[in-house]
Amino acid sequence: MNDFIRVAAAVPRVRPADVAGNVASILRLLGESARKGVDLVVFPELAITGYTCGDLFYRPDLLENSLAGLRKLAKASAKPGCPAFAVGLPVRVSGRIFNCAAFVAGGRVVGFVPKTYLPTTHEFYEARWFASALDATECEIDGIPFGNDLAFTLLNGAVVGIELCEDMWSANPPSTTLALGGANVILNLSASNELVGKTEYRRSLVAGQSARCIAAYVYAGAGVGESTTDLVFGGHTLVAENGTLLAEGERFVRGETLTIADVDVSYLDFERSGNYAFRVAAANADPVRVAEAPVRAAKPRAVLMRAVDPHPFVPDEEADRDARCEEILAIQSTGLATRLEAIGCRNVVLGLSGGLDSALALLVCIEAFDRLGLDRKGIHVFTMPGFGTSERTRGNAELLAEGFGIPLETIDIAETTRRHLADIGRDESVHDITYENAQARGRTYILMDEANKHDAIVVGTGDLSELALGWCTFNGDHMSMYGVNAGVPKTLVRYIVKRYATSGCRSSRGAAKIAKALLDILATPVSPELLPAGKDGRISQRTEDKVGPYELHDFFLYHFVRRGASKEKMSLLASIAFRGVYSKTVVDKWLDVFLRRFSTQQFKRNSMPDGPKVGSLNLSPRGDWRMPSDAKPSSVK
Repeated sequence: MNDFIRVAAAVPRVRPADVAGNVASILRLLGESARKGVDLVVFPELAITGYTCGDLFYRPDLLENSLAGLRKLAKASAKPGCPAFAVGLPVRVSGRIFNCAAFVAGGRVVGFVPKTYLPTTHEFYEARWFASALDATECEIDGIPFGNDLAFTLLNGAVVGIELCEDMWSANPPSTTLALGGANVILNLSASNELVGKTEYRRSLVAGQSARCIAAYVYAGAGVGESTTDLVFGGHTLVAENGTLLAEGERFVRGETLTIADVDVSYLDFERSGNYAFRVAAANADPVRVAEAPVRAAKPRAVLMRAVDPHPFVPDEEADRDARCEEILAIQSTGLATRLEAIGCRNVVLGLSGGLDSALALLVCIEAFDRLGLDRKGIHVFTMPGFGTSERTRGNAELLAEGFGIPLETIDIAETTRRHLADIGRDESVHDITYENAQARGRTYILMDEANKHDAIVVGTGDLSELALGWCTFNGDHMSMYGVNAGVPKTLVRYIVKRYATSGCRSSRGAAKIAKALLDILATPVSPELLPAGKDGRISQRTEDKVGPYELHDFFLYHFVRRGASKEKMSLLASIAFRGVYSKTVVDKWLDVFLRRFSTQQFKRNSMPDGPKVGSLNLSPRGDWRMPSDAKPSSVK
């Protein structure tokens, strides 16, 4: 699988005007990059001469030596395994000097990109020495393409665009036009000095521009060794991908540094293809010249130099996670409150099983009623024990309702289900899908009737992960008047419930009971409880034994829908993310289950009730996801 390219931001140890020494340092870093399998390297601005040469840039010998140094680097790039690279140097063209990036690959210079915006305020004086790309009239130098409208083909579908330092800081960065013209990897050769607070701003600019361009952005800043007459350079290096920072190097290192990351080119192209605004802008953008660089064959990578998050829906940091949970609950409850207010309804009906999803749905109802200032007595809660209901889940439903001060009505469905099975000539001892779904549909039947009786709407409990797998009974728990959990993946449901339980439960009265019930619900195996309990009275039916671990399915869901990953790619990424947790055999087993169920269960999603979108991924057929109900699982490769 060749969806990734390995990029590096390299900072050589330079001395102003020491071309030989600087080239030697660059060559060492190219050698190290080759040994580490890097495909593309960016060096800092004017790295061949040093950025801080001042009026020495006028010297013909410095300009000639820098071109000689470039030729030496280009010759070295012909060696097997040497990556393509961009390196900075001054270039005289028609009597004017340009601050340029040379793109080098396969033994030759493929193109020159001059800097567009020359900083000439405060500590910077670049217009004293250099001409802007905007003033250039040439489009070639000795047959080599020249201009700020150049992009370069590489491998794996990567198209490389280049800008230099201040270009990114400007109101109209060249990288925007380059990205719209097809560049999905942007290199920035920079010499940004270090000031208090500047690092954070620089980091935000790189991440932000990568998001705006839907591109990878690789930034290399001039480092220790530049003149410190007035400024200090720290050698800041950054790699970002569509707004996410993949790697960042250490600053103020007194030697050579190399910051490496693997960027996902196929994901970037997938994201662009689905972004209408990007497509419109691209159709109206200035043209970009694309130069073909010598391309070597890419090697599949079994190990990636980037983090692969096993739980992409769940923030790593506790503070971020708590904030995410609070925001999602606010979105859910605001959605329900708005719906109730719009239809003039003051009552809801909810089936409370004592499981995770119905617990979250109850929390949403509580928050919605509090937002509207409605009496909580309008929340009509029912527990409907059947053949497999355990004392544990029933007890937690009762404790939860008691903690919130809400009456809980019990309607035992066992006898009515027996009669129904008898009516259709079904043997009760046969514990098949008919046996299970008769209970699920019977419960929905009751809830719908109770909603009519109380002039209420039924609040659905099914979550995003269940919708992805079709793990719901059609016209059973699949149906409601408003599905508050439809946008929340199972891995995140747990954290929202936990956050509520550990944050004081927003209520002084009954808080201890609520927290006790919620924490025990979190510790209870996920189960529909449709099969009889074991002899010890414990839950015998565990959902994850049947369909697989939800953390794996949420991982597959994210990478399939949100990042357009192939089956092979999802297998690789999951094997990396869950190394030591699941073997590749186990990963592939449940990946097959995910793809089969996701492809065959679209008909359920096509008729799903309204419900709020809470994140960047949603499966509503009215919004984010449309697919045929009869797509073949084997069509996903």
